Amino acid sequence: MDLSYLIDWANLLLRWAHVITAVAWIGASFYFVMLDNSLSVPTHEDLKKKGVDGEMWAVHGGGFYHSNKYMVAPKWLPLPENLHWSYWESYSTWLTGFGLFTVLYLFNAGTFLVDKSVHDWSPGAAIGAALGFLAAFWLLYDAICRTLGRRRNGDLVVGVLVFALVVFAAWLACQLFAGRAAFLLVGAMMATAMSANVFFWIIPGQRKVVAQLRAGQAVDPVHGQRGKQRSVHNTYFTLPVLIAMLSNHYGWLYQAQHNWLVLVLLMLAGALIRHSFVSRHKAHVLGKRTPWEHAVVGTLALGGLAFWLAPPPRSDAQLAAARQPVAFAQVQSVIEQRCVMCHNAQLQNKNVALHTPELIRVNAQAVYQQAVVQKLMPLNNATQITDAERDLLRRWFESGASAQQ
Repeated sequence: MDLSYLIDWANLLLRWAHVITAVAWIGASFYFVMLDNSLSVPTHEDLKKKGVDGEMWAVHGGGFYHSNKYMVAPKWLPLPENLHWSYWESYSTWLTGFGLFTVLYLFNAGTFLVDKSVHDWSPGAAIGAALGFLAAFWLLYDAICRTLGRRRNGDLVVGVLVFALVVFAAWLACQLFAGRAAFLLVGAMMATAMSANVFFWIIPGQRKVVAQLRAGQAVDPVHGQRGKQRSVHNTYFTLPVLIAMLSNHYGWLYQAQHNWLVLVLLMLAGALIRHSFVSRHKAHVLGKRTPWEHAVVGTLALGGLAFWLAPPPRSDAQLAAARQPVAFAQVQSVIEQRCVMCHNAQLQNKNVALHTPELIRVNAQAVYQQAVVQKLMPLNNATQITDAERDLLRRWFESGASAQQ
């Protein structure tokens, strides 16, 4: 079978597995963050005697749930042998994501990572730099947390420095890689840090606590403090990572003039919106109003971004041109110059060929969606299609996509 066909299947199955495991990880993470912030101090004497530090009642699926949290361990029974550990979701998400990144971007680095109009370098160098991004961000982020996280106002200092690090990484990625790859890479480096938090700190710390409890030793509180800090970071990284991953499918975002700033604003909006939801749970327990102002600021940032990126109004000349019929010869000329080199009788990327009038008509919907609406094609605009040419394709399709000469 054709190699490109097999790669497409690998792409599909890895993407499917990645989404499934990510849903499991994010769902578990969101649930436990909600649970932690919804706990109230127990008032029942029986719970106090058992050493319960926080409780939450919930109703779901026709039944009632009573969740208890022990900051260290139960006082009324030994620590059970059968403990549920939440880590396979994190590791599986990272492994499937890295597999997908390898199949799509690293395996085709010359096409997907390199845009010579951004930075002219070899595919091998781009691959090395992309992998370096994943490792370097984790090392710098981890160093910030370890050295500054336990100082006075440590959480604030760490938050400011990590934000600055993400901004710099977004700027640098957009100076080195094709826009689509840069957006994905920034999301991938943050996702790598999230999974590394679980692998290097959260799970090992929990294992040490369990071992100390079962050995009858005093529990070192630093493990809980570190695990909590990294878990909080993970929940704030989640929406920025998701929007970075999704936004690389929209060419008008990563092709913007200051695309790194577009990415930063998208991620910042996600973090602000997430903060409102995290704070909402605690406010509900304390009987305070829901602090929606952060979500409002995040939403306004998205609105401002949409206004900034909106295409300018058409001039009178453009409006007049839009009323003129489009000859198929004009459309065919654009497609031959901008599209046929990758969609022809010998090479048919994504199983699309455009080298005959009939094939252009058959694939008119795909051309319209990819080149006009989403502006994903040509990939990295390698053939330098112009906005006027995209508009010509739009007018042709919206007038019926005729292939008559």
